[in-house]
Amino acid sequence: MKLIVGLGNPGEKYKKTRHNLGFLIMDYLAAGDKWKENKKANCLYLKKQIGLKEVEFIKPLTFMNNSGQAVNYIQKKHRLKPEDILIIHDEIDLPLGEIRIQQGRGAAGHKGVQSIINQLGTKDFIRMRIGIKPIKFRGLASEKLEAKPLIDTEKFVLKKFTAEEEEIVQQTIKRAADLVTAAP
Repeated sequence: MKLIVGLGNPGEKYKKTRHNLGFLIMDYLAAGDKWKENKKANCLYLKKQIGLKEVEFIKPLTFMNNSGQAVNYIQKKHRLKPEDILIIHDEIDLPLGEIRIQQGRGAAGHKGVQSIINQLGTKDFIRMRIGIKPIKFRGLASEKLEAKPLIDTEKFVLKKFTAEEEEIVQQTIKRAADLVTAAP
């Protein structure tokens, strides 16, 4: 069994925000299948077969900063190893549309990821980081952004994508989903 978790915030208010990119990818992967609710884990879930592997997809119903509660419950229920868990989340430090898959890294300020690290007691799970850095900041040296923040991160991640960014977002969702389904 593999566990794939998309991070986001529940509710219509947050549905198409940058912070919900993990949820958007999960919905794409669900491909019309109906999500079920696990009240004990406080998440939505569905099970699918990818290749020869049974996979459980979840979307925590806690807010982002408490995502680890649902992941911890499901991890214990299925006795999963950290390397059997893939967390899909937005990443403000990457340009919009860039995807990086890594394992064993710290949260780098992402509170949802930090919640998972705290709950699991490890950072050895796999992360699919999906870039949401605004288009207008592409090409700027990162030290310029760090030296003088041009955006309020907490407000920015709760904003919706612009019309100009939407095409990139749709392509990124498809690429991310293809990477998930191609994984062994």
